[in-house]
Amino acid sequence: MILRHALYLLSFLTLSGAAAASGLGDAAAIPHVGDRAREGYLNYQYAYQHKAFAIAPGGGWAWRADAPSAAEAQAAALAGCAGNTRRKCALYAVDNQVVFDVERWPTLWGPYPTAEEAAKQPQGSKPGERFYDLTFRDPQGRRGQLSDFSGKVVLVHFWGSWCPPCLRELPQLEKLWIELEKKHPGKVEMVLLQAREPFSKSQEWVSQKALHQLPLYDSGVAGEGDHLFTLADGSKIADRQLAAVFPSSYVIDGNGVTLFRKQGAVERWLEYLPFILNAVGD
Repeated sequence: MILRHALYLLSFLTLSGAAAASGLGDAAAIPHVGDRAREGYLNYQYAYQHKAFAIAPGGGWAWRADAPSAAEAQAAALAGCAGNTRRKCALYAVDNQVVFDVERWPTLWGPYPTAEEAAKQPQGSKPGERFYDLTFRDPQGRRGQLSDFSGKVVLVHFWGSWCPPCLRELPQLEKLWIELEKKHPGKVEMVLLQAREPFSKSQEWVSQKALHQLPLYDSGVAGEGDHLFTLADGSKIADRQLAAVFPSSYVIDGNGVTLFRKQGAVERWLEYLPFILNAVGD
């Protein structure tokens, strides 16, 4: 048994060295994707040519191998990726080379709709739809709504101190907010809205963890049994209509159109900084 494991490890290390030499690089360098994609990329490295690996903002991915030509492998990988996401997909690797276009990558949330185009979109939470005009109060108790931020890019985040993935994600969100304030003060807003607990409880947790720069807003939810958010017209919307899981996040452009939606925690929020800056116009 020990000998078999030793031989396996030697074989793996040999293959790893060959893959690195081929120009495929380290799976950890792939942006936005999770562990399953990185494992897939390790398998991709040793698959038969022709092959291609595609990714999308937010974590979509797919790969195809053993195709008659590189062009066919690329088309199949992009089609597979498109089936897993509403965002545009881009090639990360073709055959034994990384072809990732770093400059094009942050533009994949675009093209951004004009005000006239945005006004024609249906209301909803999917990318390309006009996001719901939620109401809230700031920490001083002043009433506001998302449409108050018209002309700005807005990151809306739904969370609760009762939600372990939410709590792990908040320090990353604070780092992103600090960078946004450095690069584009006043052009981006971050709105953290608590779910299924009173605002005082979420404030208490953030204070205990010294996350003092997080922009918290009071969603108006009273407690655990309150599953409704309030819209600017006075109507209510169920929290699960906006957050199938907690946490959930949205990035909305200056015309109120959803550019990005993530149901679940984002592991590395700083990877989205170039996308938000591109949406701002930087």
